[in-house]
Amino acid sequence: MEGKMLVLSAPSGAGKTTLVTHLLNTRDDLAFSISATTRSPRGNEMHGVDYYFMSVDEFKKHIENGDFVEYEEVYPGRFYGTLKSEVERIYKDGKIAVFDIDVQGGKTIKATYAKQSLAVFIQPPSIDELKARLLARGTDSMEEIDIRIDKAAEELTMSMHFDFVLVNDDLGASMKTLDAIVSNFIES
Repeated sequence: MEGKMLVLSAPSGAGKTTLVTHLLNTRDDLAFSISATTRSPRGNEMHGVDYYFMSVDEFKKHIENGDFVEYEEVYPGRFYGTLKSEVERIYKDGKIAVFDIDVQGGKTIKATYAKQSLAVFIQPPSIDELKARLLARGTDSMEEIDIRIDKAAEELTMSMHFDFVLVNDDLGASMKTLDAIVSNFIES
C-alpha cells in the first residue's frame, strides 16, 4: 500500500475521536478510515459510517483471508481492525488515511508502515480525569468503565512507540498542536 497514514490512538475516553473529527472538519486532504468491529453500535452509530459492524465469525473469516492492515482482540470476544480495502478506497480518492484506533492497533500500523505513517498518542491528563470522561459519556456500564480504566493504565505505557504524545488537557490547545503536527507531516 502506498500513501500517507495518520494514526491517532489513545485509551478510551482520552479525546481521540473529538480530535479526529476536528481534523476531518478542517482539512479536505484527509479521509476517515472506518474500522471494523464485533462490538454492538453505541447510540446513533451507523454501519459503514462509524464502523463496519460484524459478527465474530465474520471478523475471523477476514483474518483467515488476510484482509486486515491490523486487527486486535481489544477485549475478550471484542475485535477491532482495519480492512485493507478501506485504506485502498481512501488512496484511490487521493486522500491521506486517518485512523482513530486503539493503542495496540496504532502501534502495529506504526511498526508496519513506519515511513509512511505519523502516529500520535493522545494522552489523558490523568486516570481520574479519564474515568470522569467515561462516566460523563454515559454509554458504558460501570463494569465496562472499570475494564477500560484497567486497559488504559496498560496502554499509557506504550506511548513511546508513537511519534508524538499529545496530552489532551485543554481541547483548544490540543487542536492547535495537532494541526501543526499534521501540517508538518503532510508537507514533508
